[in-house]
Amino acid sequence: MKPQGNVRVSHSRHWLCGLALLVALFAMVPVHTLAADFAEQQQLVDKSRLTLEAFAGDPGLRGPLRELAPQAKALFIVPQFMRGAFIFGGAGGSGLLLVRDEKTGKWGQPAFYNIGSASFGLQIGGDVSEIVIVVRTMKGLEEFYRSDFKLGGSAGMAMGPVGEGASVHGISADIISYARQKGIFAGIALDGAFVTVSDASNAAYYGLPVRPIDIFFKGDVSNSKSLDLREAATKLMK
Repeated sequence: MKPQGNVRVSHSRHWLCGLALLVALFAMVPVHTLAADFAEQQQLVDKSRLTLEAFAGDPGLRGPLRELAPQAKALFIVPQFMRGAFIFGGAGGSGLLLVRDEKTGKWGQPAFYNIGSASFGLQIGGDVSEIVIVVRTMKGLEEFYRSDFKLGGSAGMAMGPVGEGASVHGISADIISYARQKGIFAGIALDGAFVTVSDASNAAYYGLPVRPIDIFFKGDVSNSKSLDLREAATKLMK
């Protein structure tokens, strides 16, 4: 029985040595090589473009969104906002923000974020929605400069009116949200949802670690593969 014990000790030592080696190797790998895969982020960009095109083709959403166009400073797009619950509820997804240049009116390069929320109560079921949030004030936009924030916290938030002839006149919220679920408008209350910057996604898409402020204003990075997305934003908010 003694030899077996020695074998076990030997295996344990080898396992610990292997683990230590892996930790050392990961410590030496540059951060950007550990970031999310570029293809995954490009897929999010492409899905966001499809979301903007779907909203532009929806008569009940196109009008109110275009009414907001002169005020729009940014668009936050979440092509797949997933909700699920069985007593405890949760919702979340990945999204990106496009900021419009005040001088040229052109939409800039995207920055990547995550959004999520949790709830408790008598609930069951799940669904997937597409979300477009119009940021219409500097106060609302400045929230996205932070590493994380809560929607409806410092900046006021409201669900936008929908339907042909619907008007946003009289709405003073900094951020106005719209959502579609299986082709129809879904009144999703996003107040309280947390938004966090996805540093890994931004690094993967641009090839180096960057913060949203670097993307929006410093112009340190760009990716030509976001052109179709930016053109879709222009068509929707013209």
